Amino acid sequence: MELQYNNYQLVCANGGIEVRKEGRLLYFNRRPLFITVKTAFAVSEFYDAPYEKTELADGRLTARGTLRVPSGSAFAFTDIYETDAAGFKVSRCVRVLEAGDDLGFSSKFSLVLSESDNPRDYQCFAPGVWYRQNEFAPADRMGKDLDCEYFWMLETRCALPLFSMHHTGSGEMVSLSRWAADVGMRSLDIEQSENNVDPRFTIGALGMSKPESRTLNYMYYGFAVRKDIPTPVDGLSIDYVYPGCDGQTPIKNSYGGLDYHNKAMSFRRINHPVEPGFEQNYSVSLTFGRHESFQEMMRDIWRTTYRRLRDGLFCVDNEQHFHNCMNIFMKYTRKYGDSYGLPFACQLPDMDISSVSFQFGFVGQQPGIGNLLLRYGDRENIPEAREKGIGILAFWVKNCMTQSGLPQMCYNPNLQGFEPYPHYVRMLADGMEAILDAYVYLHKRDEEKQDWLKFCIKTGDWLVRVQNEDGSFYRAYNTDGSIRMDSKSNTPSVIRFLVQLYLVTGNETYKCAALKAGEWSFTNAYLNMEYRGGTCDNTDIQDKEAGIYALFGFLSLYDLTQDPHWLEGAVGAADYTETWTYAWTFPVRTPWPKHPFNQYSISGQSIITIGGGADVYMAACSYTYYRLYLLTKDAHYLDFAQFIHKNTRQSNDIDGTSGYIMPGLGHESGNFSSQKLGSQYHWLPWCTFVEAEPSERLFETFGVYEIEDAQRLDREELEKRNRIYDSYF
Repeated sequence: MELQYNNYQLVCANGGIEVRKEGRLLYFNRRPLFITVKTAFAVSEFYDAPYEKTELADGRLTARGTLRVPSGSAFAFTDIYETDAAGFKVSRCVRVLEAGDDLGFSSKFSLVLSESDNPRDYQCFAPGVWYRQNEFAPADRMGKDLDCEYFWMLETRCALPLFSMHHTGSGEMVSLSRWAADVGMRSLDIEQSENNVDPRFTIGALGMSKPESRTLNYMYYGFAVRKDIPTPVDGLSIDYVYPGCDGQTPIKNSYGGLDYHNKAMSFRRINHPVEPGFEQNYSVSLTFGRHESFQEMMRDIWRTTYRRLRDGLFCVDNEQHFHNCMNIFMKYTRKYGDSYGLPFACQLPDMDISSVSFQFGFVGQQPGIGNLLLRYGDRENIPEAREKGIGILAFWVKNCMTQSGLPQMCYNPNLQGFEPYPHYVRMLADGMEAILDAYVYLHKRDEEKQDWLKFCIKTGDWLVRVQNEDGSFYRAYNTDGSIRMDSKSNTPSVIRFLVQLYLVTGNETYKCAALKAGEWSFTNAYLNMEYRGGTCDNTDIQDKEAGIYALFGFLSLYDLTQDPHWLEGAVGAADYTETWTYAWTFPVRTPWPKHPFNQYSISGQSIITIGGGADVYMAACSYTYYRLYLLTKDAHYLDFAQFIHKNTRQSNDIDGTSGYIMPGLGHESGNFSSQKLGSQYHWLPWCTFVEAEPSERLFETFGVYEIEDAQRLDREELEKRNRIYDSYF
């Protein structure tokens, strides 16, 4: 009995399942019935068995069987296989028939990979969690140590609940993903532990495993407890575990003096109760394909899963939201002594000011906000906004430049001086672009600020001087221009500034520097997927902001040259970057009554770094993805642009109903993979900036605040307006 999707055959035979392609065995499971029980000793043991009965009817293959474990518990399985638009759907029901001396259980659907049982022969993809072999992940993150037995993660950690394995030799890919975004709320009165039971837990786990035929449990202090069991293991498998678990992951052993030498590890499991009549019901999507590259595979399976699980568009008035954002900037920008700026951080819901310090870019975005206030003040005839915008910009131009050509990064008005802080190339780019854009804006209005231009040129000249032979820049420098951090990963950050400085000055050296930086970035950031170090306050690890700045840089080079080479880089960076965005949703509870997540969904938030929390930074890209759609005619980019232009607003009190002191305010970041929001519950200037800035760009380019309104312009007009450098200066 078999089902077929394209040239892949799913076969049920001899109590097991096989997946073949043109007669070649790719994946199999000889004993698909799999149970892990939490024993009376509070440790996990696992058992498996073949199907007992299979039948094919109405295009569906139904397989059944009963699994009995030594303690006396018995579980009845019903698995239904059917084809769908992207492969196969597997629907499973597990019913507890008899309860022995067991405390809990979980089940697993898996396929053994026949081509190789070595994890190093595969490049893996879990959106926002795992890319290739996680070579740029922190040392304590899953996938970094491929000698582990288990690589299982709660699917709520992923931007979409999917895990894919791409065999580097054959190009064959297998992927498992949750079928529907139907996670319910877990029992919040239960604290997750090493091995707890929660009947309401509906989150699964995704990943791979190559276990030994013995149990693996870790005590809370990281000590491994193992026991030989008769269950045979056929090799490396891709797995969906329900309910979910996290493990193995390294932990810091905080219990000094313990007399054992193995690595301290963690393996957190969640179980359902072993109670007669209790049922598990879940479905997964099973997708196969062949891809020439990891990037191609990543793009394909992300889009496939996105189409099925993408959350609905949030209803928001983006024009009103933009005005609310600008009102926040006007209210909280003030003069502190001789300097204009906004507080570094304020606690929500009432904007209790926590600290006052100004950052040139990154989380402070002071010149960027000044640029927005200047334009807003002119357009809306609000002199106060213009004055404050000019005040911010003029302050940085007058005070922050150093002799070397590097601007200072952090000003503390209480000290009336600059804080010691690395000169991050990424932060430099944020501030320099904003000052140059403001100069261009005023120049077009016949208001010359030559000192602003000279300020930008001085830093542009410094960039040209320090650029490495291979086109790269270092991640951070000291004030005297010496190297502070020798990673080159932030090179894409300065490309757009150099391009636009060339457009203003006509100086070819800036263009050449931008192109050289682009070539380094094309090879390393795009082809090698070395998107890391974009977030200044993290170590040089893989993150989404490095992808964002690569996208900005490549697109600026394409806008300048019309060379399809750069459009390829922009598309590659865009495809990578969007995979960090929570496109699906699940319920989350917050400890704060006035938090917007109590009303809205978490979709649109984006994972910050591998293993990090999530924030709203993808809002910065809505305008860029829309422009990319106009250039490529790829409708997916239009959909994603609309999604992040709307759904990112869900972490905001968009209309005052959440109870924040001002509408439009939102929180900085949080972690909600456990369904309980963990956050500092505060606002930083960047939170509002990344939502206001693309709206400003959308309005200036297309004359509207909503992407769907831009779409009403005729195609010729859209294409004309999208050639943004035709009229940049």
